[in-house]
Amino acid sequence: MIKSFKQTFLSLDLQSPRWSSTETMAKDYELRQYETAKWVSTVIRGETQKEAMRQGFWKLFHYIQGKNEKEMKIDMTVPVTCLIKSGCADFKVSFFVPFEHQDSPPQPTNSDVFVEERKAAAIFVRSFGGFASPEKYAEEAEVLARILRNRGQPFHEDFFYTAGYDSPFKLFNRHNEVWYFKK
Repeated sequence: MIKSFKQTFLSLDLQSPRWSSTETMAKDYELRQYETAKWVSTVIRGETQKEAMRQGFWKLFHYIQGKNEKEMKIDMTVPVTCLIKSGCADFKVSFFVPFEHQDSPPQPTNSDVFVEERKAAAIFVRSFGGFASPEKYAEEAEVLARILRNRGQPFHEDFFYTAGYDSPFKLFNRHNEVWYFKK
């Protein structure tokens, strides 16, 4: 009950991937077990993270607005994620595919957009509020990495995901996350 309330509250009734909380360490972080799920993604190369998010969002938004093989509109979901790899200027931006399309998502018509399956995974999550800039995401990721190292938690340090849950028009009670995958 608490999980579904929290997920609904955070996502404003938009669908999000299924997960269960396996460990919560006060306000520092939470360890979640995510289920296998399909995501629609695009990779933006050689741009700043902020510009990559903007370009990636619009490519994926066009996909859900019908720029797909079925010319089907698809509901918006949360979070919008961005894969950040150490020392790399490529950014993978992704939308979660709604549950009713998980078995057979419409294929994108834009060759830069693709459907991928993310396998079930244990993910360390740190949440924070406000408007998240690339600098704020990096700062929160570093805080999470430091906490995990100090607690001896094994995780993939060479990449992390940013996860945004809110429209840019939402001014208060914003929710953002950084994710590190457990080893």
